[in-house]
Amino acid sequence: MDRAPETAASAPARTGALRHIVSSYRSEIAIALAIVVLELALGIFVPNALTMGNFSDIAQATAPLIIMAIGVLLVVMTGGIDLSVGSVFSLVGMVTGLVMDSGFSSTIATICGLVVGVVFGAINGFLVTFVGLAPFVVTLITYAVAGSLAFIVTNGHSLPINDQGYWLLNGGHIIPGMPNFVLFCIILLIVVEFLLRRVVFGRWIYAVGSSPGAARLLGIPVHLVRFSVYVISGLLAAFASVLTVSYISNAEGTAGAAMMLQAIAAVVIGGASLFGGTGSAIGALLGALMITVIQNGVNLIGVNSFWQGSVTGLVILIAVLIDRVSKARR
Repeated sequence: MDRAPETAASAPARTGALRHIVSSYRSEIAIALAIVVLELALGIFVPNALTMGNFSDIAQATAPLIIMAIGVLLVVMTGGIDLSVGSVFSLVGMVTGLVMDSGFSSTIATICGLVVGVVFGAINGFLVTFVGLAPFVVTLITYAVAGSLAFIVTNGHSLPINDQGYWLLNGGHIIPGMPNFVLFCIILLIVVEFLLRRVVFGRWIYAVGSSPGAARLLGIPVHLVRFSVYVISGLLAAFASVLTVSYISNAEGTAGAAMMLQAIAAVVIGGASLFGGTGSAIGALLGALMITVIQNGVNLIGVNSFWQGSVTGLVILIAVLIDRVSKARR
């Protein structure tokens, strides 16, 4: 007799929870719908766009960008910027390949690559947080240094990966039926989104980006938060690099040349503000996915690949204008 009232009461609760989710992820839902519409429209002109093979290619291509974009997102949410991620991506790949080429195991090579990413992230964080230099200037410097070192360590030569089993890092299956690159993205998405929504440190990130002065008055360790997000950004850029090296079995000094712009674009398209205080991991993932879908569509249609940068820039402009109009209405 008591179950009916409980069931009746649970319906409004579920409706309220659904409304809360829709309200919290309104921008992300709009981006997801835009991606679906874009892919369906592309399928009208190029039927191959809607095949499982093409979807698999898109997932493979976007995985490193998703990982890097989530790292950049955390920096942007604190009101900073990280222009060095593309060069760090290139340098980590070259260091990983060089260590393996020197006779060390792939595990040691991967660890060395990740350490390089952490070191550059720590340098960025230290100079921005404790020295007080502008994030744009600091990360522009490390962008140039890392990009130069990517060529210096191997005299500008690409490095083939001779370890035949290294591709398992990217394309293996820890969970049967799910490639590792997909699994890594899902785990990272869940961890970072949970961090931002449910963990105190995540709330600190929002607070520091919204108002550093107010955050400091509330007792939030602003320096620690800023330093940490730069380290995380460097680490995730490095992880994205080793996944790419694992996939293509080759390290190139220019591998990350376009990654920095794409990562920042993904963050902006995903709804984050370059002034800090807003953003989500889901939005960064969807922004990265939209960029990859657009690039994939340009290739399938047969448009000159040189137009990809222009198309990406146009999408960024539209996303910024929509964000500005939305904020003005609120």
